[in-house]
Formats: sequence, structure tokens, C-alpha cells
Amino acid sequence: MSKISWRRILPFVLAAFFVVGSVSNLLAPAPIYEEYLKWGYPRWLHFVTGSLELGAAILLVRVPSRLLGSALGCAVMLGALATVIVHGDYGHAVPPLVVATLSLVVGWTSWRMRTANPMDQDP
Repeated sequence: MSKISWRRILPFVLAAFFVVGSVSNLLAPAPIYEEYLKWGYPRWLHFVTGSLELGAAILLVRVPSRLLGSALGCAVMLGALATVIVHGDYGHAVPPLVVATLSLVVGWTSWRMRTANPMDQDP
């Protein structure tokens, strides 16, 4: 039986998270839409956020673009983290913090794979 590495699985788990987040933001049910307005953001920003999340998901799936996808995903999550912290909604800070951290891990492993000796790469 072959061993599946977390380095291979984590980018797809993050991509799935960003797809779900993208759909939620693009469709923006009333609670999400109202939160954007409560935070003082323009009425259309949920479309931008959803599009960026979808872009991050697409980039994370392919190895050549994974580093860029992890950077984009991390940036979106840091924006979400800053928003909830500035507005004192600390209970909602954990998910973006965790996802930003996982995005950094994927980015780091992608960077290491790009700069490593080809003989040292995970098959």
C-alpha cells in the first residue's frame, strides 16, 4: 500500500475550503451579506472576496501554481482575520487564522519543492 503524504493532501483540502468559501461569498445569503455591510464594506465586496477565494482554489490544485495559490489564499484569510479583529468579533478569528497558517505551510512546502534538488523531491 502506498503512503499518501500530507504534502499532497493539504493543498486539496485548502482548495476545497476556498471553493466552499467562494460559493458562500458569491451567493451571499442574508447573514453573510449583512456582515459585510455591518463591517462597513461596499455592497459588492462579497463578489470580490468570492472570486479571490475561487482563484486561490484553482491555483492550489496545480503544482506549478500552488505557491501563488497559497499566497493568494493567505492574503484573503489575513484580510478576513484583520476584519474580525478590528470589529472585535474574536470568536470568528480562529478559522481564518488556521486557514492562513495552513496556506503558509502549503506555500512553504511548495517553495521548498521548487528550490530543492530534484532527487530530494517527494514522489
